[in-house]
Formats: sequence, C-alpha cells, structure tokens
Amino acid sequence: DYTPGFIDATRKSGGDPVTEADEKVDELLRELLPESGDGWLSEETVDSPERLSADRVWVVDPLDGTREFVEGIPEWCVSIGLVESGVAVAGGILNTVMAQRVVGSLETGVTLNGEPAVVRSIERIEGAEVLASRSEVRRGEWDHFQDGPIVVRPMGSVAYKMSLVAAGLADATWTLTPKNEWDVAAGAALVTASGGIVLYPDGSTPTFNNPDPLIPGLVAVPPGIITAVKGLIS
Repeated sequence: DYTPGFIDATRKSGGDPVTEADEKVDELLRELLPESGDGWLSEETVDSPERLSADRVWVVDPLDGTREFVEGIPEWCVSIGLVESGVAVAGGILNTVMAQRVVGSLETGVTLNGEPAVVRSIERIEGAEVLASRSEVRRGEWDHFQDGPIVVRPMGSVAYKMSLVAAGLADATWTLTPKNEWDVAAGAALVTASGGIVLYPDGSTPTFNNPDPLIPGLVAVPPGIITAVKGLIS
C-alpha cells in the first residue's frame, strides 16, 4: 500500500518525480494486460520497437500525476489505453482517492463508476469550465486566457482531466505543451467514446503507437464548442 502525500520520490533524468508506486503498478499491469502478440508502451518501461509491428498496443501510465501523488493532491490516476492500428479504442482511468472510475470503448460508450456518462452538451464557449495543466498555469502559459470567455481551472494529471471531460464532470481540457502518448491515449479513447472530439492543437486527428511517442499536445472538447476552441488556441 502507498499513501499519497507520504511517499518518497526520486528524480528521473529529465527531472520528473518517480516513486516505487509507479514502478510496482507498471509491473502489475504488464503482468495482467497484454496477451500474446500485444505491444506495450508505458512511461515506466524501457521502450521497445517491437510494439510498432503489433496490431494491438497497451499504452499505459501507471501513475499519471506523480507530483500530485507525492504532494497528497487528489489529482492523479492510473491510466490504461488500448490502441488498435493507431487508433485509441478503449480506456480506463482510475482515481482511487476521488473514487472515480471512468472506463469505456468506442463500441460500448463510457461509464463513470458503472453508470453511463457522456460529455457535457454545451454550444457556447462563454463560461465553459476548462481544466488546465497546473504546471502550465504556474508558468504563466494560460495568462492570456484569464480575461477571455472561459473559466480556467488548474488541475494535475492530463489523463485525469480528460477522464472528467469524458464523464461529463468538466466542459473541456487542452494542453499547451507536448505530451507523451501514455499521458493521453486512455483519455482520448474515453472522450471520443463519450461523444467528444479529440484533436491535435493544429486540428488534425491524433494517432498512437508512433515511433516517437511525443505528441504536440491535445484538445478534448464537446462537439458544440470545437470551432470556438480552435479560434482560442490558434
């Protein structure tokens, strides 16, 4: 057992924190999830080019929001995405502290704690609650939105933010900086499955299981405001 706010962290080469919990959850998920022939891409596993030839790939962040986990802020989650032929088709995101489990697929739709969920039905950008990266806000990258039509709500873990949009618990989220596929694959599947739209910041459609897992960022919104959002971030 690991208690948020009471666990030691070390630093990766890039400066990001990592804990024993990250590594143990990664190990457990890798034992449970992949079947024969499946690929694997995880933040805590050394990448292998073998995944590029697999039709199905598990794209996993064993603990997204490690900084919040270490600080005891309840904005972290376990994020599990399933990618088929480059498309994020299913996902599961679990925040145990908030007792929120968002799971679903393009075939089945999405549930929040077992109950059906969809993105919010909104048609106007004015007053929309947009979940923003706490780090991006701290660095001032969201300052130019402060006097605009949206309500900016800082939050950790991009995967958790996307799960809230998919579950209809927030209006939208987007990132202003690059992310890795393991940060967003599960969330992309869930937002799409719950009726939302997921795009790269330039408006193109995301693909997954790329040789380089770094992506330019991601936009996750209900369809009714996508045109207005493109105008805001372009």
